[in-house]
Amino acid sequence: MRRQLGSAGAVLVLAAGLVAACGNDSGGGAGSSKPLVGVDYPRSDTDFWNSFIKYTPQFASELGADLKTTNSQNDIAKLTANVQTFISQGVKGVAMAPQDTAAIAPTLQQLEAKKIPVVTIDTRPDTGNVFMVVRADNRAYGEKACQFLGAKLKGAGKVVMLEGGLDSINGRDRTEAFNECMKKNYPNITVFGEATNWDGATASQKLQTRLTEHPDIKGVYMQSSFALAGTKQLLKQRGLAVPPTDPKHVYVVSNDGIPQELKDIAAGDIDATVSQPADLYAKYAISYLKDAIAGKTFQAGPTDHHSTIIQVRPGVLEDQLQAPLVTADGGTYGGTPSVKSEDKSLWGNNAG
Repeated sequence: MRRQLGSAGAVLVLAAGLVAACGNDSGGGAGSSKPLVGVDYPRSDTDFWNSFIKYTPQFASELGADLKTTNSQNDIAKLTANVQTFISQGVKGVAMAPQDTAAIAPTLQQLEAKKIPVVTIDTRPDTGNVFMVVRADNRAYGEKACQFLGAKLKGAGKVVMLEGGLDSINGRDRTEAFNECMKKNYPNITVFGEATNWDGATASQKLQTRLTEHPDIKGVYMQSSFALAGTKQLLKQRGLAVPPTDPKHVYVVSNDGIPQELKDIAAGDIDATVSQPADLYAKYAISYLKDAIAGKTFQAGPTDHHSTIIQVRPGVLEDQLQAPLVTADGGTYGGTPSVKSEDKSLWGNNAG
């Protein structure tokens, strides 16, 4: 089973989770025995989040939850307003993926005061309590990308890191881990960090500038597939979209594991990605909301779905789902194992 608390472990669980069942019935509405939950989609302009949007109602149905959804479009003000809508609709729990992980604190406080448990997906709030964070280890994303590029560049050269948003714990984790890994393991690799705020056009413009200034750049780490299309197009325009056997090849590592990335790896258009599980984000967001509403509690430790729950701080537990490095050959890079891009265990190969 997932690690569920006995009475001795209750100290590890936040107050909102403990009181989630108090004053809230489990019905999703008149005549329904299903709990009503609200899920806010953070954006719908990337393949990864569109996949999450597709999976969410599927798992709500499978797990027996009634569902209300909103889309905050990467806007914290819209997310705050959407939560007010959920409250007025009588939801018993809320799942969200706040992109600004600092500004969400007042909304979390409001939900906790109303005894409405919260599960955050993909991101972890900087402050405030939530019942569970459903996320992968984002520091591992940066480390895996570093090890792959470091091994491919044989420890020397120049790489560009197209950072996400540093107002997001994900952007900070991936950036810090990549830089720390490079400094420790590959000190002869120069890293050019470029802030993009998860915007593809910004990423493309900054990569173009760096390639102009440093035509000997041999690696690109993009922290999400938001930069995929622009990066491929730019490398093609510059005559750098060549096989790895060609000295002009620029190694490209992404993060997400969307179907297009897996196809691009197989075709040799990019070299690697880290697959973060859009399907499992949806599944366990709903599952943990149901658990919270039912009054269940959890403790740190291994789960029954091959992940590990960690205690981030008092009041916040995080289920760190698996996110493997994906390559064409399934090799090991800098001690980091990978799986082949056609591996059927990857959600991107089963996304329909």
